[in-house]
Amino acid sequence: MSSTVLDVPTLETLIAASVAAPSIHNTQPWRFRLDPDTVTLEIRAVAERGLRHTDPSGRALHISVGCALFNLRVAVAHYGWEPVTRRLPRPAEPDLLATVRLGGTTRPPTTPHLYDALWRRHSSRFPFSDRPVPASVLTELTEAAHMEGSVLELPGTTRTDRLLRLTREAEQRNTADTGRAVESRRWVHPPDAASLGMPPEAIGPQDSREQIPVRDFGAHRNPTALAARPFEKRPSIAVLSTLHDRRSDWLRAGEALERVLLVATAHGVKASLLHQALEWPDLREHLTDGQRQHAQMVLRLGYGRQGPASPRRSVGQSLEQSSQPTAVPGAAAR
Repeated sequence: MSSTVLDVPTLETLIAASVAAPSIHNTQPWRFRLDPDTVTLEIRAVAERGLRHTDPSGRALHISVGCALFNLRVAVAHYGWEPVTRRLPRPAEPDLLATVRLGGTTRPPTTPHLYDALWRRHSSRFPFSDRPVPASVLTELTEAAHMEGSVLELPGTTRTDRLLRLTREAEQRNTADTGRAVESRRWVHPPDAASLGMPPEAIGPQDSREQIPVRDFGAHRNPTALAARPFEKRPSIAVLSTLHDRRSDWLRAGEALERVLLVATAHGVKASLLHQALEWPDLREHLTDGQRQHAQMVLRLGYGRQGPASPRRSVGQSLEQSSQPTAVPGAAAR
């Protein structure tokens, strides 16, 4: 593209790309600020949108922000800048999770399909077909995770069954835990001005075979809302993990997760996130089967219908108003 400064439309596109990322319960626990002097975008956590019962440590919040961070990196590169990224840059400001400075112009991105995919990616909690994901695509997904410093493991049939059992047990615990059940139900409602949470139609059906434990978000309290349909007989399950389990690892896991999801989207593969077992420390330990790694997400992959889009907050709701410039001198894109 021709040389231009960072004007308001471009800034708004960068923020909209970031906000398109997935987040637990669609809480969108982020806010953005532009420092016009350094042409740096800050991503801060919004603590009041954290899940006190489901995610007391904030691990899932950090992963959600990591997904938004990866989208921002992709969008910045798409516009021809180098996304100079720092994670947890100021220890005295724990809510500041990352900064992305728009560095000097760089070569056109080698993966333009990721930018296109970020606008099309939606989680799907619906049944997939029994068509297997090709080995070549699965290899690309594992490489995508590796590029972001994480490991994507593709377990065999026996271990897949065990992972599903752990997820089913976690879902049962969530159902029985009043605090978690109430918290989940609070985030399911028709779209409103806040543009947070999940519309009821995005929840999807339950598996009539009772094999794949899709989160019901408290719909069990209204049996008429629990439609059941047969899901795929042999689900393709993947486990995303990191070597360490620090806040920086959670952020990087989110970046790896989003790269995996965008590569999957580019290949027409849908994804469903099975997070329940990660919400119980004793069950989470078993997800990596004794390996010296820390599970960060369980994914279900396959081919099927596109999941309905959940609402997203507008740029005006996500970006601090004081940081919206008319132009940023010296920030040229190409």
